[in-house]
Amino acid sequence: MSNSAILPRMTAKPRIAIVGPGSLGSALGVSLRKAGYRISEVVSREGKKSRRRASRLARAVGARATTTNHPNLTAQIVWLCVPDREIARCAQSLQLASSWKGKVALHSSGALSSDELDLLRRKGTAVASLHPMMTFVQGVTPSLQGVPFAVEGDTPAVRIARGIVRQLGGELFAIQKKNKPAYHAWSAFASPLLISALVAAEQVAGAAGIPRQAARRMMLPIVRQTVANYARYGPAGAFSGPIIRGDAETLRKHLKILRRIPGAKDVYLALARSAVRNLPAHNRRLLQKVLG
Repeated sequence: MSNSAILPRMTAKPRIAIVGPGSLGSALGVSLRKAGYRISEVVSREGKKSRRRASRLARAVGARATTTNHPNLTAQIVWLCVPDREIARCAQSLQLASSWKGKVALHSSGALSSDELDLLRRKGTAVASLHPMMTFVQGVTPSLQGVPFAVEGDTPAVRIARGIVRQLGGELFAIQKKNKPAYHAWSAFASPLLISALVAAEQVAGAAGIPRQAARRMMLPIVRQTVANYARYGPAGAFSGPIIRGDAETLRKHLKILRRIPGAKDVYLALARSAVRNLPAHNRRLLQKVLG
């Protein structure tokens, strides 16, 4: 982590500007305000939809709504909550909007490093990437209590990030730049790809004559108990079903019916092969043969 910027002393809870009023920016803005931070500004793109989101968030947190064409950026901390592909471009569009010397600039990409903000770093800003390992969807502000935040970047910015995460109730941990893609892939397995597996389950329920909406409702008890078992007993203690029993015949029946459901067989095979490799299983060689 670099010491490229020497920051003036900041107040215990410096003012923060949120750039990007999407699901992540909105949730962080509300959480920061509840934690006692002053959100001075919510910056959006010029489009009507983006400006509406910015105005809505600004009202909720007592801030001013501006756009990337006319930002104020008087805050000591500027937190970019924009999609990965827009981070560097956003930094470039904001570079002339403020005297950046002595500020802190953060972005929240899980896959990209703080070097995306190198343009601002060269202007005397301490920069860091700060990614909360949490899912953010429209209209939901999840609790950040106990949520891990991966951080890397300039030492002064990391120090400021540590204070913010502590106030939010999260847990900060350092991540190396080279490890960010693997870290983000890990996050993907924990949430969006988990949803993808549940969608495949809905499709299979349809083959059993159960409509998707009903299947979703009916799956919730077993899904919740599985996650609770995983949290309490770990993966081996939470694992059940035909693989742990070594029931190759049941796997053959599953694979036969899954041929009729586009894509579902591929998902099943990938997950089942992983289970045979990594989880308790009887008749492992026979199961591997059945799974190809």
